[in-house]
Parts: sequence; C-alpha cells; structure tokens
Amino acid sequence: MVEVTDPYAPNCLVLDVSLPGRNGLYVQKRVAMQHPHMPVIFNTDHGDVPTTVQATKAGAVEFLTKPFSDNSLLSAIREALKRSALALGQEEKIRSLRTCYASLSPRERQVMALVVSVLLNKQVAGELGISEITVKGHRRQVMQKMKAESLAHLVNIGAKLDVGRYATR
Repeated sequence: MVEVTDPYAPNCLVLDVSLPGRNGLYVQKRVAMQHPHMPVIFNTDHGDVPTTVQATKAGAVEFLTKPFSDNSLLSAIREALKRSALALGQEEKIRSLRTCYASLSPRERQVMALVVSVLLNKQVAGELGISEITVKGHRRQVMQKMKAESLAHLVNIGAKLDVGRYATR
C-alpha cells in the first residue's frame, strides 16, 4: 500500500480521488489503518459534496479541486506536516511513558493504580495489605521511574496510560 521510510518523521499523502483501478477513498481507509496519524490531502478533477464530506469525515485535511494553484497545494502540505509532527510528538510521549511504566514492578503498578485513583497512602496500604511506610517507598519509586514531578503529574500520566486497565498485570 503506502510505504513510509521513516515512521517517526512528519509526513502526509497527496491522493487523487480517482485512481486507476482504485477509489482514493478506499486507499485513504487502508492508509489510515496502517498509518493513523498520516494526514491525507485529496485532489480531484470533479469534486462533489458527498465525496468531499466522506473524505473529510475520514480525516482528510484538505480537498483540492483541479485546477489548483501551487500555493494552495504547498499550503495544504505545510498544514498536514504540522499536524503530522504534532501527532508524532504526542505518540512519542506516550511511547516514552509506556517504557517508564514497563520498568515498574508489579507491586509498583498496583500502587500507582491506587495512588492515581487519589487514594491516601493509608488507604492504599489497607487495599494491598502492606504497611503505609512500604506504600511510601513504592510511591517514591513510582514517582522516580515515571519521571513525575508531582502527584497531579502522576495522575495525568496515569490517565494518559489508562493505568486502571493495566493495574492487574
């Protein structure tokens, strides 16, 4: 389908709606499955409202009708590359957080799940059947390993990672 040489570099796809043997909207769907953060810019000889709406709903960032100016295309590509860079940046942050999370021991994961659900150390201790001092030690380790600057930051990280989903792993 579409080969991306560097999946971590901002990119976009300029796609004609009427491709030989394939519908551009079909290709857009396939690309979105493999590369969900790849912005698509459509161009066509004959734009109609239903096709434009369908492409836009499927995530197209621009729909250009021929003839269009070089500036229109360049502007659309610049915007698509900005969007791609933002999406890739967010994806990299999540990957980094997942790597930090993977470094936690099973007990630290349990403590993190309970701490980010805003339980007090005493409540976490009671829930896990351990001492409050042990909870504090695990919590300190979690904060360091997750590179959290504060409890609020850790809660935010927990929400991004959907820690409740991983708490029992």
